[in-house]
Amino acid sequence: MIKKLACTGVGAALLAGLVFGTDTYSYISTTASRVSDNVKNSVPVEFELDRARKMIQDLTPEIRRNMHLIAKEEVEVEKLQSRTGDLEEKLTTTKADIIRLKNDLDSGSTYFTYAGHEYSRNAVQTDLAGRFERFKTQDATRVKLESILRARQQGLDAARAKLDGMLTARRQLEVDVENLEARQKMVEVAQTSSKFAFDDSHLSKTKRLIDDIRTRIDVAERMVDVDGELAGEIQLDEQVDTDISNEVASYFGLEIELDDEELAEVDTKAAEKLSKRIELSQLN
Repeated sequence: MIKKLACTGVGAALLAGLVFGTDTYSYISTTASRVSDNVKNSVPVEFELDRARKMIQDLTPEIRRNMHLIAKEEVEVEKLQSRTGDLEEKLTTTKADIIRLKNDLDSGSTYFTYAGHEYSRNAVQTDLAGRFERFKTQDATRVKLESILRARQQGLDAARAKLDGMLTARRQLEVDVENLEARQKMVEVAQTSSKFAFDDSHLSKTKRLIDDIRTRIDVAERMVDVDGELAGEIQLDEQVDTDISNEVASYFGLEIELDDEELAEVDTKAAEKLSKRIELSQLN
């Protein structure tokens, strides 16, 4: 079975080589890339968000492990600082003793008394030489310890900065996932809203019908006015020429000034109206 599959694969490769020639690898890689993209795009966004949250949670063990390493290194650095401090204090005392012995020898005395005991010049010289050698060795150790302390302190500071960066990055990733989740929910709401297809065709038809009726009534009213003008009714009274000044005065409530002819015409009309009233009263 395996041999058959191997032969089939070799045959397919040879056929692809014959068809595409030197571009076979390009075609195969492009096809694989498209297939990968299609598969990735077919995965639901909710699943990808869950996967992102899971990956963020998986950062917690690594962060805790780094925090443990940093705490352990902090303890070691503190111990090294204490050791270096103790050594510096000891070297300070030793240096003072060495200088004291040197000054005593420089005085030229043959015997020296320390703590109630008398020592010869030769014994003091031997003791001073031993003290000085030990001091130089311890001072070299102090220099190395301080160098180690500086290096470990720098490493500790770098580890702290890296841990702070990881914590900041994790918080930012959590915020990004929350933001993407909110945007995805908005998309889902929009997609759900677009599914509600209301049939408003009847409403539109009703609006058009009412508009048509309104138009017909408007036209009918205008035609009635036109028909009245075309009927040619008999004019019972003579058309009186109006004075524009009197019209303006009457409209704004101003006093109307009449000339003699206008006053005579007004008196005549008033007399005619009075005569008609008398005739009507006599008939009754």
